[in-house]
Amino acid sequence: MTTQSFSQEKLPYNSLSKQESYVIENKGTEAPFTGKFTDYTGKGTYVCRKCGSALYYSSSKFKSDCGWPSFDDEIKGAVKRYPDPDGMRTEIVCANCDAHLGHVFTGERLTAKNIRHCVNSVSIDFVPAQVDPGRYGTAIFAGGCFWGVEYFLQKSPGVISVTSGFIGGHVKNPSYKEVCTGRTGHAEAVKIVYDPEKTSYEKLLRLFMEIHDPTQVGGQGPDLGDQYRSEIFYLNDEQKKIADTNIGILKSKGLKVATAVTKASEFYEAEDYHQDYYFRNGKVPYCHAYTKRF
Repeated sequence: MTTQSFSQEKLPYNSLSKQESYVIENKGTEAPFTGKFTDYTGKGTYVCRKCGSALYYSSSKFKSDCGWPSFDDEIKGAVKRYPDPDGMRTEIVCANCDAHLGHVFTGERLTAKNIRHCVNSVSIDFVPAQVDPGRYGTAIFAGGCFWGVEYFLQKSPGVISVTSGFIGGHVKNPSYKEVCTGRTGHAEAVKIVYDPEKTSYEKLLRLFMEIHDPTQVGGQGPDLGDQYRSEIFYLNDEQKKIADTNIGILKSKGLKVATAVTKASEFYEAEDYHQDYYFRNGKVPYCHAYTKRF
Protein backbone atom coordinates (compact mmCIF):
# COMPACT_ATOMS: atom_id res chain seq x y z
CA MET A 1 0.00 0.00 0.00
CA THR A 2 2.59 2.53 1.10
CA THR A 3 6.14 2.53 2.40
CA GLN A 4 5.51 5.42 4.79
CA SER A 5 6.31 4.56 8.42
CA PHE A 6 3.64 5.26 11.04
CA SER A 7 4.44 5.57 14.72
CA GLN A 8 2.23 3.97 17.37
CA GLU A 9 -1.03 5.90 17.50
CA LYS A 10 -1.99 7.94 20.52
CA LEU A 11 -5.75 7.59 20.64
CA PRO A 12 -7.73 10.80 21.26
CA TYR A 13 -11.04 10.69 23.10
CA ASN A 14 -14.15 10.37 20.96
CA SER A 15 -16.52 13.30 20.52
CA LEU A 16 -19.81 12.87 22.35
CA SER A 17 -23.39 13.62 21.38
CA LYS A 18 -25.57 15.79 23.64
CA GLN A 19 -27.15 12.71 25.23
CA GLU A 20 -23.80 10.97 25.66
CA SER A 21 -22.28 14.07 27.25
CA TYR A 22 -25.26 14.37 29.64
CA VAL A 23 -24.59 10.86 30.95
CA ILE A 24 -20.83 10.43 30.55
CA GLU A 25 -19.61 13.88 31.59
CA ASN A 26 -22.51 15.23 33.66
CA LYS A 27 -23.31 11.93 35.42
CA GLY A 28 -26.86 11.73 34.13
CA THR A 29 -28.93 8.59 33.61
CA GLU A 30 -30.66 7.40 30.46
CA ALA A 31 -34.30 6.40 30.76
CA PRO A 32 -34.82 2.73 31.72
CA PHE A 33 -35.49 0.19 28.97
CA THR A 34 -34.39 2.65 26.26
CA GLY A 35 -30.71 1.72 25.84
CA LYS A 36 -29.52 -0.31 22.85
CA PHE A 37 -27.57 -2.76 25.02
CA THR A 38 -30.19 -3.46 27.69
CA ASP A 39 -31.25 -6.77 26.14
CA TYR A 40 -28.33 -7.19 23.74
CA THR A 41 -26.88 -10.72 23.73
CA GLY A 42 -23.91 -10.49 21.37
CA LYS A 43 -20.66 -12.24 22.33
CA GLY A 44 -17.63 -9.99 22.79
CA THR A 45 -16.43 -7.01 24.81
CA TYR A 46 -18.06 -3.81 26.00
CA VAL A 47 -15.75 -0.80 25.77
CA CYS A 48 -15.91 2.80 27.00
CA ARG A 49 -17.73 5.05 24.52
CA LYS A 50 -15.44 7.97 25.30
CA CYS A 51 -11.97 6.39 25.23
CA GLY A 52 -12.31 2.86 23.87
CA SER A 53 -11.05 1.06 26.97
CA ALA A 54 -12.22 -2.53 27.46
CA LEU A 55 -14.61 -2.63 30.46
CA TYR A 56 -16.75 -5.78 30.51
CA TYR A 57 -16.89 -9.14 28.74
CA SER A 58 -20.26 -10.33 27.51
CA SER A 59 -19.85 -13.45 29.68
CA SER A 60 -20.43 -11.24 32.76
CA LYS A 61 -23.63 -9.69 31.40
CA PHE A 62 -26.94 -10.96 32.77
CA LYS A 63 -30.63 -10.19 32.55
CA SER A 64 -31.72 -8.28 35.63
CA ASP A 65 -34.94 -6.66 34.38
CA CYS A 66 -33.81 -3.38 35.94
CA GLY A 67 -33.97 -1.43 32.66
CA TRP A 68 -30.22 -1.04 32.08
CA PRO A 69 -27.39 -3.37 31.00
CA SER A 70 -26.19 -5.39 34.01
CA PHE A 71 -22.83 -7.06 34.65
CA ASP A 72 -21.64 -9.05 37.66
CA ASP A 73 -17.93 -8.54 37.01
CA GLU A 74 -15.60 -6.06 35.29
CA ILE A 75 -12.30 -6.51 33.48
CA LYS A 76 -9.62 -6.24 36.15
CA GLY A 77 -8.55 -2.64 36.69
CA ALA A 78 -11.01 -1.20 34.16
CA VAL A 79 -13.55 0.34 36.54
CA LYS A 80 -13.19 2.70 39.51
CA ARG A 81 -15.73 3.22 42.31
CA TYR A 82 -16.70 6.42 44.14
CA PRO A 83 -19.38 6.87 46.83
CA ASP A 84 -22.09 9.33 45.78
CA PRO A 85 -22.07 12.59 47.80
CA ASP A 86 -25.27 11.54 49.57
CA GLY A 87 -23.68 8.23 50.59
CA MET A 88 -26.62 6.27 49.18
CA ARG A 89 -25.00 4.67 46.14
CA THR A 90 -21.59 3.89 44.64
CA GLU A 91 -20.75 5.39 41.25
CA ILE A 92 -18.68 3.47 38.69
CA VAL A 93 -16.47 5.20 36.11
CA CYS A 94 -14.00 4.18 33.43
CA ALA A 95 -10.59 3.87 35.10
CA ASN A 96 -8.87 5.43 32.09
CA CYS A 97 -10.95 8.54 31.36
CA ASP A 98 -13.39 8.82 34.32
CA ALA A 99 -16.41 8.51 32.03
CA HIS A 100 -19.54 7.97 34.14
CA LEU A 101 -20.85 4.44 33.58
CA GLY A 102 -23.57 4.08 36.22
CA HIS A 103 -23.69 2.56 39.71
CA VAL A 104 -22.77 -0.73 41.38
CA PHE A 105 -25.00 -2.64 43.80
CA THR A 106 -24.39 -5.60 46.08
CA GLY A 107 -26.58 -7.92 48.13
CA GLU A 108 -29.33 -8.37 45.54
CA ARG A 109 -28.49 -12.08 45.04
CA LEU A 110 -29.23 -11.92 41.32
CA THR A 111 -26.14 -13.96 40.43
CA ALA A 112 -23.65 -16.12 42.31
CA LYS A 113 -21.26 -13.15 42.51
CA ASN A 114 -23.98 -11.09 44.24
CA ILE A 115 -23.02 -7.86 42.48
CA ARG A 116 -24.62 -5.76 39.74
CA HIS A 117 -22.92 -3.10 37.67
CA CYS A 118 -25.86 -1.04 36.38
CA VAL A 119 -24.49 0.64 33.24
CA ASN A 120 -25.94 3.21 30.84
CA SER A 121 -25.95 1.99 27.23
CA VAL A 122 -24.74 5.36 25.95
CA SER A 123 -21.61 5.02 28.09
CA ILE A 124 -20.44 1.89 26.27
CA ASP A 125 -19.91 0.43 22.84
CA PHE A 126 -19.58 -3.19 21.73
CA VAL A 127 -16.78 -5.12 20.03
CA PRO A 128 -17.78 -8.55 18.63
CA ALA A 129 -14.59 -10.17 19.95
CA GLN A 130 -13.00 -10.81 23.34
CA VAL A 131 -10.05 -8.44 23.61
CA ASP A 132 -7.28 -7.98 26.15
CA PRO A 133 -7.46 -5.13 28.68
CA GLY A 134 -6.49 -1.79 27.12
CA ARG A 135 -7.71 0.89 24.73
CA TYR A 136 -8.97 0.30 21.20
CA GLY A 137 -9.62 2.58 18.25
CA THR A 138 -12.70 2.77 16.03
CA ALA A 139 -13.10 3.94 12.43
CA ILE A 140 -16.24 4.20 10.28
CA PHE A 141 -16.05 4.23 6.47
CA ALA A 142 -18.65 4.04 3.69
CA GLY A 143 -17.60 3.17 0.15
CA GLY A 144 -20.23 1.23 -1.77
CA CYS A 145 -21.55 -2.19 -0.82
CA PHE A 146 -20.35 -2.86 2.71
CA TRP A 147 -19.54 -6.48 1.86
CA GLY A 148 -16.52 -5.47 -0.20
CA VAL A 149 -15.21 -2.84 2.22
CA GLU A 150 -15.59 -5.33 5.07
CA TYR A 151 -13.67 -7.99 3.11
CA PHE A 152 -10.55 -5.88 2.58
CA LEU A 153 -10.50 -4.25 6.03
CA GLN A 154 -10.93 -7.58 7.82
CA LYS A 155 -7.68 -8.80 6.28
CA SER A 156 -5.66 -5.79 7.40
CA PRO A 157 -3.15 -6.46 10.24
CA GLY A 158 -4.19 -4.99 13.58
CA VAL A 159 -7.92 -5.05 12.82
CA ILE A 160 -9.92 -6.80 15.55
CA SER A 161 -13.42 -6.65 14.07
CA VAL A 162 -15.37 -5.18 11.17
CA THR A 163 -19.13 -4.74 11.43
CA SER A 164 -21.36 -3.91 8.48
CA GLY A 165 -24.15 -1.44 9.09
CA PHE A 166 -25.78 1.90 8.32
CA ILE A 167 -25.00 5.48 9.30
CA GLY A 168 -25.84 9.05 8.35
CA GLY A 169 -29.59 8.85 7.93
CA HIS A 170 -32.73 10.07 9.66
CA VAL A 171 -34.56 6.79 10.34
CA LYS A 172 -33.89 5.03 13.65
CA ASN A 173 -32.58 1.44 13.39
CA PRO A 174 -33.35 0.99 9.67
CA SER A 175 -33.51 -2.37 7.93
CA TYR A 176 -31.44 -3.24 4.87
CA LYS A 177 -34.61 -3.15 2.79
CA GLU A 178 -35.38 0.38 3.96
CA VAL A 179 -31.85 1.62 3.29
CA CYS A 180 -31.95 0.14 -0.21
CA THR A 181 -34.83 2.46 -1.11
CA GLY A 182 -32.38 5.36 -0.85
CA ARG A 183 -34.93 7.32 1.18
CA THR A 184 -33.55 6.89 4.72
CA GLY A 185 -30.41 8.96 4.11
CA HIS A 186 -28.12 6.21 5.38
CA ALA A 187 -24.94 4.96 3.77
CA GLU A 188 -23.87 1.33 3.83
CA ALA A 189 -20.79 1.49 6.06
CA VAL A 190 -18.42 -0.55 8.17
CA LYS A 191 -17.29 0.03 11.75
CA ILE A 192 -13.72 -1.10 12.32
CA VAL A 193 -12.24 -1.74 15.76
CA TYR A 194 -8.45 -1.91 15.78
CA ASP A 195 -5.44 -2.32 18.03
CA PRO A 196 -3.48 0.99 18.02
CA GLU A 197 -0.28 -0.88 18.88
CA LYS A 198 -0.49 -2.79 15.58
CA THR A 199 -2.04 -0.31 13.16
CA SER A 200 -3.39 3.25 13.05
CA TYR A 201 -6.41 5.21 11.88
CA GLU A 202 -4.34 6.70 9.06
CA LYS A 203 -3.23 3.29 7.78
CA LEU A 204 -6.82 2.08 7.71
CA LEU A 205 -8.10 5.26 6.08
CA ARG A 206 -5.48 4.99 3.33
CA LEU A 207 -6.39 1.37 2.72
CA PHE A 208 -10.05 2.37 2.50
CA MET A 209 -9.22 5.04 -0.09
CA GLU A 210 -7.32 2.42 -2.12
CA ILE A 211 -9.96 -0.32 -2.20
CA HIS A 212 -12.77 1.76 -3.68
CA ASP A 213 -13.07 4.59 -6.20
CA PRO A 214 -13.17 7.84 -4.19
CA THR A 215 -13.89 9.84 -7.36
CA GLN A 216 -17.22 8.17 -8.16
CA VAL A 217 -20.29 10.20 -7.26
CA GLY A 218 -23.57 8.60 -6.17
CA GLY A 219 -22.46 4.99 -6.05
CA GLN A 220 -19.64 2.53 -6.36
CA GLY A 221 -19.06 0.49 -9.49
CA PRO A 222 -22.40 -0.88 -10.71
CA ASP A 223 -24.09 -0.13 -7.39
CA LEU A 224 -25.78 3.23 -7.86
CA GLY A 225 -27.64 5.24 -5.25
CA ASP A 226 -26.92 7.56 -2.36
CA GLN A 227 -26.64 4.63 0.05
CA TYR A 228 -23.50 3.56 -1.85
CA ARG A 229 -21.75 6.92 -1.58
CA SER A 230 -18.14 7.42 -0.50
CA GLU A 231 -17.93 8.96 2.97
CA ILE A 232 -15.65 9.06 5.99
CA PHE A 233 -17.47 9.38 9.32
CA TYR A 234 -15.07 10.79 11.91
CA LEU A 235 -15.37 10.17 15.65
CA ASN A 236 -13.09 12.97 16.83
CA ASP A 237 -11.27 16.03 15.49
CA GLU A 238 -8.01 14.13 14.99
CA GLN A 239 -9.72 11.69 12.62
CA LYS A 240 -11.20 14.61 10.67
CA LYS A 241 -7.75 16.19 10.37
CA ILE A 242 -6.24 12.92 9.09
CA ALA A 243 -9.08 12.46 6.60
CA ASP A 244 -8.80 16.01 5.25
CA THR A 245 -5.01 15.74 4.96
CA ASN A 246 -5.08 12.49 3.00
CA ILE A 247 -7.88 13.64 0.72
CA GLY A 248 -5.73 16.71 0.06
CA ILE A 249 -2.83 14.46 -0.94
CA LEU A 250 -4.99 12.63 -3.46
CA LYS A 251 -6.35 15.89 -4.86
CA SER A 252 -2.78 17.17 -5.28
CA LYS A 253 -2.17 14.12 -7.48
CA GLY A 254 -5.04 15.14 -9.74
CA LEU A 255 -7.82 12.93 -8.37
CA LYS A 256 -11.27 14.54 -8.23
CA VAL A 257 -12.12 13.07 -4.83
CA ALA A 258 -15.85 12.95 -4.08
CA THR A 259 -15.49 11.40 -0.62
CA ALA A 260 -17.36 13.38 2.03
CA VAL A 261 -16.00 13.85 5.56
CA THR A 262 -18.81 13.91 8.13
CA LYS A 263 -19.10 13.76 11.90
CA ALA A 264 -20.34 10.31 12.87
CA SER A 265 -23.92 9.88 13.99
CA GLU A 266 -25.39 6.66 15.39
CA PHE A 267 -24.19 3.50 13.66
CA TYR A 268 -26.78 0.74 13.24
CA GLU A 269 -25.62 -2.85 12.81
CA ALA A 270 -26.96 -4.59 9.71
CA GLU A 271 -28.77 -7.92 9.80
CA ASP A 272 -26.72 -11.01 10.71
CA TYR A 273 -26.57 -12.37 7.16
CA HIS A 274 -24.58 -9.29 6.06
CA GLN A 275 -21.77 -9.89 8.56
CA ASP A 276 -18.60 -11.64 7.29
CA TYR A 277 -20.47 -12.01 4.00
CA TYR A 278 -17.69 -12.97 1.59
CA PHE A 279 -15.84 -15.13 4.08
CA ARG A 280 -18.99 -17.12 4.84
CA ASN A 281 -19.98 -17.45 1.19
CA GLY A 282 -16.54 -18.17 -0.26
CA LYS A 283 -16.84 -15.35 -2.79
CA VAL A 284 -14.81 -12.22 -3.59
CA PRO A 285 -15.89 -8.57 -4.03
CA TYR A 286 -17.36 -7.58 -7.40
CA CYS A 287 -16.83 -3.82 -7.20
CA HIS A 288 -13.87 -3.38 -4.82
CA ALA A 289 -10.21 -3.96 -5.64
CA TYR A 290 -6.90 -2.63 -4.41
CA THR A 291 -5.36 0.29 -6.35
CA LYS A 292 -2.24 2.03 -5.01
CA ARG A 293 -2.90 5.75 -4.67
CA PHE A 294 -0.52 7.00 -1.96
